[in-house]
Amino acid sequence: MAQTLPKPALRPFLAADVPILAAIFVAAIEELTVDDYSEAQREAWASGADDEERFGKRLASELTLVATLQNSPVGFASLKGADHIRMLYVHPSAAGQGVASMLCDALEKLAGARGAKSLTVDASDTAEGFFAKRGYVAKQRNTVTMNGEWLANTTMQKSLLSDAPKGATQ
Repeated sequence: MAQTLPKPALRPFLAADVPILAAIFVAAIEELTVDDYSEAQREAWASGADDEERFGKRLASELTLVATLQNSPVGFASLKGADHIRMLYVHPSAAGQGVASMLCDALEKLAGARGAKSLTVDASDTAEGFFAKRGYVAKQRNTVTMNGEWLANTTMQKSLLSDAPKGATQ
């Protein structure tokens, strides 16, 4: 008899989540972006979680959702304002299990509920394919500096208007 994998669940961010979300952030960068960024770039990027208090304040200042498997956090995503995905990170051990898709689905619904007509994200080179499969279109290539290292990403955008059910009436 085949065993079913546990389904991920979502819940709001809690202040007590900061240490584990910082660890997920670092692990995702260190392990999942190896093909796209140098070691020095990954270290500079991951250093964004070195100051847990500051990292936690950033998460708390945005609409942050936490994905869990069997009640343990395995990923998180945050929505800045009504229309910008600020962060989307999944622990390497949970990658490929639908966690990122579930987080992104939820942010897209929340952005639409907040009146956003479209949603943007500054996608890492690693995440660009994920967002493209979800209908996000590349708009602009960017270079950002973190702790003296240059990292490239792509601003991508998805229209939320086409997500309305066909034949729906107001």
